[in-house]
Amino acid sequence: MNKLYFGDNLGFLRNREYFPNESIDLIYLDPPFNSAKDYNILFKESEGTPSTAQILAFEDTWNWDESSALALYHINDSASKAPERLVRLMNTFEAFLGHSAMFAYLVQMTVRLLELHRVLKPTGSLFLHCDPTASHFLKLVLDGVFGVKLFRNEIVWHYRRWTASSKRFQRMHDILLFYTKNDSNQINQTYILPTEGQLRKHERGWDRNTVPIGGMRRPQLIVYDQAKVDEAVRTGRLNLSEYARIVKPKSTLTTAPDVWEIDFINSQAIERLGYPTQKPLELLLRVIQSASKPGSVILDPFCGCGTTIDAVESLNRDCPDDPARQWIGIDITHLAIDLIKSRLATRFGLSSRDYEVIGEPTTLSEAYALALENRYQFQYWALGLIGARPWGEQKKKGKDRGVDGWRTFLHGKARVYKSCLVQVKSGKVNSSQIRDLKGAMEREKAEMGIFITLEPATSEMRIEAAATGIYHSEIMNRDYPRLQILTIEELLQNPEIFRIPPGGEYRAAPKFAPTPKAQENLLDREPDYT
Repeated sequence: MNKLYFGDNLGFLRNREYFPNESIDLIYLDPPFNSAKDYNILFKESEGTPSTAQILAFEDTWNWDESSALALYHINDSASKAPERLVRLMNTFEAFLGHSAMFAYLVQMTVRLLELHRVLKPTGSLFLHCDPTASHFLKLVLDGVFGVKLFRNEIVWHYRRWTASSKRFQRMHDILLFYTKNDSNQINQTYILPTEGQLRKHERGWDRNTVPIGGMRRPQLIVYDQAKVDEAVRTGRLNLSEYARIVKPKSTLTTAPDVWEIDFINSQAIERLGYPTQKPLELLLRVIQSASKPGSVILDPFCGCGTTIDAVESLNRDCPDDPARQWIGIDITHLAIDLIKSRLATRFGLSSRDYEVIGEPTTLSEAYALALENRYQFQYWALGLIGARPWGEQKKKGKDRGVDGWRTFLHGKARVYKSCLVQVKSGKVNSSQIRDLKGAMEREKAEMGIFITLEPATSEMRIEAAATGIYHSEIMNRDYPRLQILTIEELLQNPEIFRIPPGGEYRAAPKFAPTPKAQENLLDREPDYT
């Protein structure tokens, strides 16, 4: 079954029950780049208009700390079975970079790449997506993990986008470093449309070049259309005796080179979901088509908003007669996990019954454990239970003014969007917090409010909430409590206990539609595996 893991990928990868040796066919990873930036999810309303709400997805800032020191100790420990060349490389990096942010980043990537190498099948492939910030260092790390001879390509993803003027050339590419576990891998060639020059040669029927033959470069004739070549010979335009070799390509299709020109996802694209590092679906389709076959298992250990997962599901539906590829995704933020679940539901009609989610709380004790470990991830998870989104920047610690999240719903005959504010508490609760939420509802002109609590609600809290009154939905012709108190235990036992009029869902991913065979792009053609 397909699997989605919530948590640190290193912990899951080290678990042999979850990830046995040599169990994965293809790994694509798009890790943070050590860019020293903060990445916010830019939410959009369900009707597609921009929202002022932004929430920190992750901080791409690394520091030398106890975790980094333990990771370096593990690399140097003989029990890790890290190659000697890799150990020497990390010691060199330490001398060169010191205990800097870049060295901390490289150490954390290295311990994960060692585990990814372990789980990769002998015929497997790995694509590491990076940008110029650290690509030169990461290639050396991959050389140390896999071996220099198992480097296959440095693929350049070239794109165009509007950028501000600067004192350097505009940065318009990312890098995908392609390695294999051993020499037995095979690439399924994908194709690009011929250039105008190539089309002219195909139309003419032949081309010529020079190739090394017998230690010398000799002329070669490339025959695309034998009838046209015969006509050229008959009329004296071609002299076959001038050529040392004559070849006939099996196909006139152009194989994809190591520079991939694929459009960047612009801010208005239907495909864009608001996740800061979202990559084009076309890019992942090409990776998966090139380096896997039907029935393969594909892992993305930094799966973000789930484009790798989307690509696997799309290929499975485009080729329903082939064995289905399986996907595994891991992400450390519940914002990403919740977005992936929404993407799978809106695009493919999948629910949590169709794949396994590991690491999310399913019991009250697990919810307590998450709250103790990271109260902000607990908050995001709790908001996800009712389809709400975070409220504003959570970087700023301190008083939240009674609001942790919100969602919209349709209101009145005009079907305008109104707000429902959400407060989440993992500690002790009392009636004053209900009054704070009521005050926030008045301040923000919200029609409804939800108070989610890990601890049981007191009778005084429920009396205070009931005094807020009733909201009547003209659309549904139904009454709803204006302020509902929901415990985590109640939501885990019965998700339907939450009541709100419709209209507050995440912005939907475009619904999947099978590729019409007559319009199938060469780039998206499934290779012949026979």
